[in-house]
Amino acid sequence: MPDPSVLVLEDDTALRDLLKQGLPDFDVRSAATLSEARDALKDVPDVVLTDVHLEGESGLDFARELRESHPRLPVIVMTAFGDLTLAIQALRVGAYDFLTKPLDLAVLRTALHRAAETHQLRREVRDLRRQVRIHRGFHELVGTSPAMKRVYGLIDRVAPVPSSVLLRGESGTGKELVARALHTASPRVGQPFVAINCTAVPDALLESELFGHVRGAFTDAHQDRTGLFSRANGGTLFLDEIGDLPKPMQAKLLRALQERTIRPVGSDRDVPVDVRVVAATHRDLRGMVELGTFRDDLLYRLDVIRIELPPLRERGSDILLLAQRFVDAFSERLGRQVRRIEPEAARQLLDYAWPGNVRELQNCIERAVVLCPGDSISLDDLPAKVAKARPNTQVLAVAVDPVALLPLAEVERRYVLQVLEAMGGKRAETAQVLQVDRKTLYRKLERWKADAS
Repeated sequence: MPDPSVLVLEDDTALRDLLKQGLPDFDVRSAATLSEARDALKDVPDVVLTDVHLEGESGLDFARELRESHPRLPVIVMTAFGDLTLAIQALRVGAYDFLTKPLDLAVLRTALHRAAETHQLRREVRDLRRQVRIHRGFHELVGTSPAMKRVYGLIDRVAPVPSSVLLRGESGTGKELVARALHTASPRVGQPFVAINCTAVPDALLESELFGHVRGAFTDAHQDRTGLFSRANGGTLFLDEIGDLPKPMQAKLLRALQERTIRPVGSDRDVPVDVRVVAATHRDLRGMVELGTFRDDLLYRLDVIRIELPPLRERGSDILLLAQRFVDAFSERLGRQVRRIEPEAARQLLDYAWPGNVRELQNCIERAVVLCPGDSISLDDLPAKVAKARPNTQVLAVAVDPVALLPLAEVERRYVLQVLEAMGGKRAETAQVLQVDRKTLYRKLERWKADAS
């Protein structure tokens, strides 16, 4: 990853040379006149640093030009004659920041890094809508992170066969979308896809809901009723939150899976069914088996093939891709003119941990679209808990080898590599999440690579 580039417009040769030497973590390009600066823009930098008072020219004029020609390019203005009036003028012509001479190199480096990061985020946010249009999703699933690519690979391999699938993941991770993707990619695509949430139906009605009933089976059973198994015949039945299935129903579901037949409530006849079952849960079913609250034989029937769905916090830039998809969808549905997400808001979306996963992100963006007064979502449009979030860089104890305690350096190495993988190998984004300088991260990665060879 190249160093961020800065174009310095300064007519003082000594100061230009000083800035080249004092900014080793930047690709510094310099110009002494507006003409030279305009020529240098053929290769657009990440940030522009310009003096206000040039020989016979004004850096504010250049900032004003850039606002028209490169509206997303941050410009930092510097002057030895800094006062409030000049600062206001600079900001009015579109300057990103304002510094006074003599320059404090530490303050300047911080300002330049912040501006370059903002420019990078602006480019990413600008491209999101184009990416969303191009990326139609994998059977309506959205994401290009390594974690989601693994899920796509499993769906491709599993979909053609009729074996039962167990989807495991936190609430809000999109388990029903994955179940639909399995159905769509399977030979059963032309047949019904039927879904039920096992927690949404009272226990007393669940058997009738799944298997149906005959007239007179119980009070209010005035006519025969077809159950979900029969409605899904030839297709796919999605059993969401299977971990909440009552113990008596577990035995009846096991029999239906083993025998490929069902018996409607009140009937003495078995009805054959051809159904591919996809079950989902956020619970630890193996732990429930040990506690005696879930049947082990049913688990074996359901858990033929398991697909683990990653939480949103482990999907890196997928967060922004999903957010832009929701912006477009809610803007169209609600008749709003919201088109994009501002860089500062995008940064907070990346920093927030999203305990409610994709469902929480969807609700957050819907709220933002409703409240947004203009065409771009800002920090003020986000919920307070998202707008004030800080990057979660805790190392969980479960990530450490339980057999042996590890040196701190090894814990650091494992965690950094884990974050790098979650960010899709993007070092700049990894450094941002870890809150370390990019060069520091690069040196660590190179050292670990050398140690391993």
